[in-house]
Amino acid sequence: MKKSIVKISALGIVLFCSNLAFGQTDKLAVQDSVKLQEKLKIGNVKEDNNRNVMLNAANNTSPRDVNIGLPSTVGGITILENDLPVVYFFWPELPNKTWRQSVGLEKTGLLKMDQLANTMGDLGFAVNSYAQTGTKDFKLKGKFTTSTFGWLQGDVNASGPISKNGWTYTVGAFANYDPSTFKLGFARNVDETKIFRAGVTKYFNDDKGKISILYKYSDSYNVGNYAVFQYGENGKVTELDNFKIGRDSYVVNDGQIRMKDILSGQNYWASMNGNDNRSKAHNIDIFGNYLLNNGWNFKFSTRAHFSTVKMSTIIPLSIFQADQSAGYTIASTGQPYSGAVGTQLAMHTPETPITNIAGRFSLNKQLGNHNLTVGILEQFYHVDKYTSNRSFFFQTVEAQPQRLIGPTTDASGFYNYNAGGEYHSGTENKLSVYATDEWKVSDNFNLSYGLHLRNHLVDGEFSMTPRTPGFVFGPNDFQSIKESWFQIGGSLNATYNINKNFGVIANLLYTEENRRLESYSQAFDPNTKKIKSPLGALGVFWNTDYLQLISQATYLKKNNNLNRYNLVNPANTTQAQNVTVYYDIQTIGWTTDFVLKPFKGFNLHYLITLQNPVYKKFNFNAFGKDYDYNDNNVLGVAKVLMEIDPSYTVDKWRFWASFRYFSKQYANLTNALYFAPRWETFGGVNYTVNKNINLGATVINFLNQRGASGTINGAELITDASPYYGKLLTGTYIMPLTGQFSVSFNF
Repeated sequence: MKKSIVKISALGIVLFCSNLAFGQTDKLAVQDSVKLQEKLKIGNVKEDNNRNVMLNAANNTSPRDVNIGLPSTVGGITILENDLPVVYFFWPELPNKTWRQSVGLEKTGLLKMDQLANTMGDLGFAVNSYAQTGTKDFKLKGKFTTSTFGWLQGDVNASGPISKNGWTYTVGAFANYDPSTFKLGFARNVDETKIFRAGVTKYFNDDKGKISILYKYSDSYNVGNYAVFQYGENGKVTELDNFKIGRDSYVVNDGQIRMKDILSGQNYWASMNGNDNRSKAHNIDIFGNYLLNNGWNFKFSTRAHFSTVKMSTIIPLSIFQADQSAGYTIASTGQPYSGAVGTQLAMHTPETPITNIAGRFSLNKQLGNHNLTVGILEQFYHVDKYTSNRSFFFQTVEAQPQRLIGPTTDASGFYNYNAGGEYHSGTENKLSVYATDEWKVSDNFNLSYGLHLRNHLVDGEFSMTPRTPGFVFGPNDFQSIKESWFQIGGSLNATYNINKNFGVIANLLYTEENRRLESYSQAFDPNTKKIKSPLGALGVFWNTDYLQLISQATYLKKNNNLNRYNLVNPANTTQAQNVTVYYDIQTIGWTTDFVLKPFKGFNLHYLITLQNPVYKKFNFNAFGKDYDYNDNNVLGVAKVLMEIDPSYTVDKWRFWASFRYFSKQYANLTNALYFAPRWETFGGVNYTVNKNINLGATVINFLNQRGASGTINGAELITDASPYYGKLLTGTYIMPLTGQFSVSFNF
């Protein structure tokens, strides 16, 4: 499945007041912030800063995954910087290629789900960050991070005055060199990312506001990895003698893939690192605010984003056994090979220019008991001839595997060039108007509501020509796309205090979308029927000096989802087919979350979620057979989730831990395969040397669990698990035991 290569899932759950979406509702309660009681009594809290959004169990480069009962590919995924998305669409330009948690950000919080629906018209959660602007006094802040595996990250930002008439500057640099926890055969680092920032800020007289002009340059590449393991009964996996989960690389040892350009027909080699797998972007932001004489606060943010994207990806599909008579040889030596053979899908996107011009303009004012905001949002996006060239190859099954030449491959070891290849080109434009009101009806009753109206235009070209092996586009294979859709989003949230400490909450949320330009990548005209996502929730809260609790039940449905699967034929694992499926998802459940402070310095956060996300109208045909997965459980989403976060602060020390429990997660579409329940564990200690310097140590996976998670590649159609007990499969995993150390300063 293309967009599951990199999980860029919803980044936080704000359970309070207006936006508990049913599903996996994790709370990133690592540090204290605004009390629940304050959130429930005041309706204008836009963000929740009570979460460490970078506490990720899978890698060091992306915020943690938080599900809302939907798979990560359809759950609503947004990272905002200065009130605008850091990228218009996450494919092929992934958000973590141009945005990282950094001291170059003045503020980072989590946007509530209802605020995202009202202001962006989107479903899900968002990290909302603001770049560091110029300051009237000199400030220097930085952070250096390393790990037991050699991770090196340097991050620094300086800001201060230029002149006495309100002009100031900011400048910063972020550099990340991360080998992760496994060794590639062709490069030291799995992730190399550099981000540079510079800008000026002008403060208006009489504290009327400010305007900032900021430039950001980013340069990043990242290599993904999978684990090989032996699958067993009850969803348990066993490590192989020659492959350690999380410690070994399943990426072909030379990092080279051979492709055929789907536009020109030329064959070429692409690498997994360096210039063939790199995103570069130039970003210019102009933003700020100005307090008008009539009391309205005018807030504005504009962006010009220009990027070039190259991307190399390898996805494991299946593993089968071959003896010497099968005719496989090692490509680098010509030596005959017998043993386990891995089937791999290689994808490469040549240099693709992307342009995104966006602007948000809003007016806000407190009018009596109403906090009113009206705004306009414009987003223009252009992608020039996006292609995804495809090929398949075989490799040995071991750490740093070797490429194989087989009876169905060419002399380089590749076959089925451009089977399932992709193409689209053109523009999208979204023009929205929105309004929100936070109304304090009485001392006990608060209403928060908003409406988002959007016109979405798509203008481009695609092709309905089937992508058979060896396919290359001809000059007459393209046809135009011209679509215009009107979409509505919004929310209504109510909070009522029955008494000082106890009350009820009710939430309604609704969003609409149709399709994007990217939906036309394959050889068919996609279904552009309206995608509707209604959400309803009802709950109670109880707050005292020692306990803040909320408990809420939620219903969520999303129709007409589109996904593409790289399926493997269960009857012949050497056969693969790309299939597009439309389906609905429905999820209902109940979540309880509380924060307990029994004595000074101690804080305990606890969360439990019970959920039942299922597929609806899930039907397709593959390998000449009809499949129906209606009412099957959603992949990769646990039905029971629990999080326990204790912390204790004494003098200059702070000790903390985070335990996250996931019940079994289904790993293939038939639900025949699943992963056993697991814990993800974190712990750490922070020491404040003085007001300027802090030291920190974090341990990831301190229980040293080595199990797999996510989905099992190539196993989507398996219906009987028993023949697969003892077989070799591939999948994603959590990081092995890792220590991280940091020193930060702020002057």
